Amino acid sequence: MPRNPAASTAAPRLTSLSHGGGCGCKIAPGILAQLIGQSTLPTQLFPDLLVGTETADDAAVYRINDHQAIVATTDFFMPIVDDPHDFGRIAATNALSDIYAMGATPLMALAIVGMPINVLPHSTIAAILDGGASVCRAAGIPLAGGHSIDSVEPIYGLVAIGIVDPRQLKRNADAQAGDVLILGKPLGVGILSAALKKELLDATGYAAMIDATTQLNRPGPDLAQLPGVHALTDVTGFGLLGHTLELARGASLTAHIDAAALPLLPGVPALAAQGIVTGASGRNWASYGEQVQLASHISDVQRAVLTDPQTSGGLLVSCRPEVVDQVLETFARHGFGSASVIGKMLAGPAQVVVD
Repeated sequence: MPRNPAASTAAPRLTSLSHGGGCGCKIAPGILAQLIGQSTLPTQLFPDLLVGTETADDAAVYRINDHQAIVATTDFFMPIVDDPHDFGRIAATNALSDIYAMGATPLMALAIVGMPINVLPHSTIAAILDGGASVCRAAGIPLAGGHSIDSVEPIYGLVAIGIVDPRQLKRNADAQAGDVLILGKPLGVGILSAALKKELLDATGYAAMIDATTQLNRPGPDLAQLPGVHALTDVTGFGLLGHTLELARGASLTAHIDAAALPLLPGVPALAAQGIVTGASGRNWASYGEQVQLASHISDVQRAVLTDPQTSGGLLVSCRPEVVDQVLETFARHGFGSASVIGKMLAGPAQVVVD
């Protein structure tokens, strides 16, 4: 049975109030690219803006001086779980991940809160906020303010602010030919969340999902200091294929993924084989499938995993082969025992090839 310890019999399930959950709520990447392309102010007007929207990177970066740059991002979504405290923790962890993915250190956060104030008990809303605040405390930063509205669907997230030395900034566009790809967390969050919504996720699966989605991507700043690490990003709503494709596009290289090497959360293949996937998985494939080559042996289940939207997913590292052991050791030191080599970057057109 799904775990739902904090919901009272009188209160609706959080996931019943939203049309999508977690990073599966993202606008499909193809549509988003069109929208941004129609509305973005040219970044060349701001020479100190080191990272803008050009390569769909994880956060904006603005240089203050030769040794300091501000990193800013925002991330929020509807509930992926019914436990309000867990929902708050997941949303906050996910938002801070974009700071770590730039190689930066978080400084502070602001809360983004939209709640159906006359539908949810105030104690439920307070538990969501407390969950987010607990993650900020764990990250060692203040939750310094925010903004709230009365909305139809529950929404929670953070504006996250960090700092980085521009010389250690890691973008998603700087992979090099010959690099090895390493993934920090196992895949399958979207599939597990779909099972939860259908009341088909057992306690073991729920615990695995919560452990993964509330683990802060703290290795980011340490990875950024390794000279052989060229590019960093995190895998979230566009799935592994989508975010790997961003690496490939940014560097004008071909990313090769070894499907057999992918770390997976427990129970994910069996659930995917039953057709338990998110709608976002199909939208993801429709948006970028033309730029992905799947080997003939790749099954529909494997494709569902590759396109599965991750909420608070793992860091994806592109590094020189000779520093692979250091990267894996850095992940292990921070408690990421599932970090795995999953592929490589090679010369070729900007696409992803899955073997």
